[in-house]
Amino acid sequence: MEKINLLKLKTTMKNYFLLFVAIGFEVLGTMLLPATQYFTKLLPSAVSIASYVLSFYLLAWLSQKLPLAVIYSSWAGLGVFSVALLSYVFYKQSLNWQAITGLFLIVVGVTIVNLYKGEAF
Repeated sequence: MEKINLLKLKTTMKNYFLLFVAIGFEVLGTMLLPATQYFTKLLPSAVSIASYVLSFYLLAWLSQKLPLAVIYSSWAGLGVFSVALLSYVFYKQSLNWQAITGLFLIVVGVTIVNLYKGEAF
């Protein structure tokens, strides 16, 4: 019984790791969009498109392993959160207190969805 639980935990952790990889690819693709200059620059355009393709491939694979609400809320929410913070760092875009509050609420929302993913309404 203990071995089955350990195997299930290991599989779940692998799936969540792949979800974070999918989020990373989506964030990379989004962060490269300004560098593509309307998709006229070959290298950033190719990397951006490949990142989105890999992200969607992983999402499609994970949709067979995890609840879709968990996958999409995590992917979209953490993607928005990451892009906002990285845009602040790399593109010097401003974040006012309202935006920071909104980003905090996104993280809280994703956390709640993940904590209560197995409970029926």
